[in-house]
Amino acid sequence: MRAVIQRVSEASVTVDGVITGQIGQGLLVLLGIEDADGPEDIQWLSSKIVNLRIFNDDAGVMNVSVKDMHADILLVSQFTLHASTKKGNRPSYIRASKPDVAIPLYEKMIAQLEQDLGTTIQRGIFGADMKVALLNDGPVTIIIDTHQRE
Repeated sequence: MRAVIQRVSEASVTVDGVITGQIGQGLLVLLGIEDADGPEDIQWLSSKIVNLRIFNDDAGVMNVSVKDMHADILLVSQFTLHASTKKGNRPSYIRASKPDVAIPLYEKMIAQLEQDLGTTIQRGIFGADMKVALLNDGPVTIIIDTHQRE
């Protein structure tokens, strides 16, 4: 799994003119899924997301997690995170999972995040043409790949 995690002041997802997910201060997480992903990736990544200390404490130091703040997460599926640009100028998405594999993993990630965070996760609609609006706070943007744990 590959995730782009953005600390936001606010974020929303709109599909066909209707807001399907919206948060105030919290994390916007763009999530790409590949066939090699499994339950251990979901558990590790969810724990990492909710415990990342990327919000400022009273001293202005990034030392507080989204969980500590009781803030929200907006999760958006994004197969383009697995784009390969090695050849030519047209990206290949061969590594991105097809919906029959990706949807169950996406739903398990939602459930794991909700369990780890202790609240409902806002989300987009898998496979839809989504319009994502955000106000990146910082800016703070972190990229995590469960197959390249550093």
